[in-house]
Amino acid sequence: MSEVYNSTCFVTGGGTGGHIYPAMAVADALCADTKVYYVGNKRNMEFELASKKGYKFLHVSVSGMPRKLNPKFFIWGIKLIKAIIRSVRYIKKYKPDMVFATGGYVSAPMIFACIITKTPYVMHDCDAMPGLVTRRLSKRAKYVTLAFENAKRYIPNKHTVVTGNPIRDGFKTLSKSQAKALLGLSDNKLTLCVMGGSQGAKSINNTTIELLKEFSQELNLQVIFQTGKKNFDSVTENLERIYPSYAEDKNLIIRPYFEDMIPVLKSSDIVISRAGSLSLSEICASETAPILVPYPYAAANHQRINAKYLLKSGACIYIEDKEFEPNKLRETIIELLNNPIKMNYLKQNASYLAKYNAAEEIVKLLRSIH
Repeated sequence: MSEVYNSTCFVTGGGTGGHIYPAMAVADALCADTKVYYVGNKRNMEFELASKKGYKFLHVSVSGMPRKLNPKFFIWGIKLIKAIIRSVRYIKKYKPDMVFATGGYVSAPMIFACIITKTPYVMHDCDAMPGLVTRRLSKRAKYVTLAFENAKRYIPNKHTVVTGNPIRDGFKTLSKSQAKALLGLSDNKLTLCVMGGSQGAKSINNTTIELLKEFSQELNLQVIFQTGKKNFDSVTENLERIYPSYAEDKNLIIRPYFEDMIPVLKSSDIVISRAGSLSLSEICASETAPILVPYPYAAANHQRINAKYLLKSGACIYIEDKEFEPNKLRETIIELLNNPIKMNYLKQNASYLAKYNAAEEIVKLLRSIH
């Protein structure tokens, strides 16, 4: 017997995890009674993730806008027009009742297509400084949902709601003890997570390599270290030189990338991270003390703005990338270990910022326009 759906929704957003995972969380919350199609670029990671979930994938060939007016800009413009035409055809063929877009260049053609065909759409932006696509195309959205209160000033739409970022259900349900058990970690030791996003971060990696043996052997910390896929080989080569027996150290878990960050973050007591918005939402939902090292070259300086929002809330330790070196990190970690009151203060303040029901709130808004 074929499944019966009350409505049809296109979900679009891609290129980075910060656009994909919130889109996926909303798709998952919708799919019980809604036919969901995922619109993205099949050359990006959204294709693999959406396909694994079983969503029908609609490909649009689109890339980020060149920053300079040169021949590449005009080629990009032609490709964008083609992607918009293809998106209009998808709308005419599958007739979605609504579209949910998480911003970024991948979602732009479908939003233009919505405007052309008068299809209702809802936009979500993850950052304290909303991206260019959100700022330019949110005016005609039925609703705009945001992760940060202070992002509202940039949105030219009176139907703007601060929901927080949609996060996966495991952040609500998995306990710290259960998460540690899943990773084979001791429940009686503190755990430090080091991550620089799916691609890694060289400054974070290089500083961590210098201190891994000390953290494990002298401070008795369990360390989960996500190096990023591109940097894994260089990290392990350097570790062979600095700490030859690292592979036998039961306190260390070193991987290029974790498909599922829920047990990683939920098992952690301290997290060293860049300041992408989705990472911050997941960190806040994991009862950890964050040490944030914003990527200094992020578009519109959004990572610094995100991190300073947490700093103002007493929910993180903030370190500039150029200051993130072994002595600074050593002092910061030892201070937290020697001052559990401060560690708990950071954990509690970060937890206060967590919004566990964002996906459900966004789904309510989507259903209200159908």
